[in-house]
Amino acid sequence: MQRHKRRIATAVSAVTSSLLLSLSLSATPAHAATHDPVVFVHGLSSSSSSWDDWAGYFEADGYTSAELDAWSYSWSQSNATTAQQLATEIRNVLARTGATKVDIVTHSMGVLSSRYYLKNLGGTAYVDDFVSVAGTNHGTSTAGWCAWLYTSCAEMNTGSSFLTSLNSGDETPGSVSYASYWSNCDEALNPDSTALLSGATNVGVGCISHTDTNNDHGVYEQVRDFIS
Repeated sequence: MQRHKRRIATAVSAVTSSLLLSLSLSATPAHAATHDPVVFVHGLSSSSSSWDDWAGYFEADGYTSAELDAWSYSWSQSNATTAQQLATEIRNVLARTGATKVDIVTHSMGVLSSRYYLKNLGGTAYVDDFVSVAGTNHGTSTAGWCAWLYTSCAEMNTGSSFLTSLNSGDETPGSVSYASYWSNCDEALNPDSTALLSGATNVGVGCISHTDTNNDHGVYEQVRDFIS
């Protein structure tokens, strides 16, 4: 009788151990998140579709579609208004993915709203890496053609009060890692050096047109390596 009881106890113990092991394995996510979500911010007269090439490259390199957020906004409005909308977008991305921080990748005028978010709206707490691609960080004289039409463009014009405020003090606040990629023959940036950020990793990418900088695969590879 005692031997029979011991056999039963041994069998129960084995089944219990097997169940516990199975539960432990099933509790482990099959695909744990490995990347900060990337939030793409387009520029003047553009939309989320301007990031289609890079989104495809990121997916080919292991990012999931859930980790890539290209969104559109009304580019004619004040960059300060766009920054507030960006703050909401990032909160939504964090809630949806369960991540604690995002990486921001911007093009052209998109740097202005994104940097406003970082500097004035507490964004440094939610951003790991910030990337400026052909960014109008210190304004461009070419914005003169549309400054009288759009608030955003007037703010992007060299010497605007918006830019003076944005660039006062620390241009790269917080513990965020900053990088700026710029072309030496960018027809939309005058001067080309407007793209440079004090305190950032500033990288010249050679002679690439303004509209191609956020489509170019070579620039993409450098951005991917920086944020990873």
